[in-house]
Amino acid sequence: MKDILDIISRCKELTPEEYKELWTKLGPVQIKVTEKVGACPFNVGDTFVYSTPYDKPQGVCSDLLHVLDLYIWRVSLGFPSWESDNRLIYRIHCPSKKGTVWEMKKL
Repeated sequence: MKDILDIISRCKELTPEEYKELWTKLGPVQIKVTEKVGACPFNVGDTFVYSTPYDKPQGVCSDLLHVLDLYIWRVSLGFPSWESDNRLIYRIHCPSKKGTVWEMKKL
C-alpha cells in the first residue's frame, strides 16, 4: 500500500523506467459471477479475464462493463477493497436489480 501512495504523491517525478515498471505490475484481473439474483444470461461460476485494464473481456454485457470500469484500475493496481472479509476482492452488483454479483480480483 505504501508503494502505491508513494507513487501517487510523486507521480510528476517518475522516471520513464519507473513508469514502464508500473505497467509490468498491472492486471490481469479476473471477474467471476458469485451470485445470481434473477434473469441473466450469466451463471454462478462464469469467469472472464481482463489482461489489462484497457482490454475488456469479450462476451460481457456493456451494462456490467460500465460498472466494472469504475473499479478496474483499483483492482489492477492492488488497492484494497471495502470488503472486510477479503480486501483483495471487490464485490460488484450489475446495474440490474435482478442481475448478478461479481467478484473482481487481481490474478
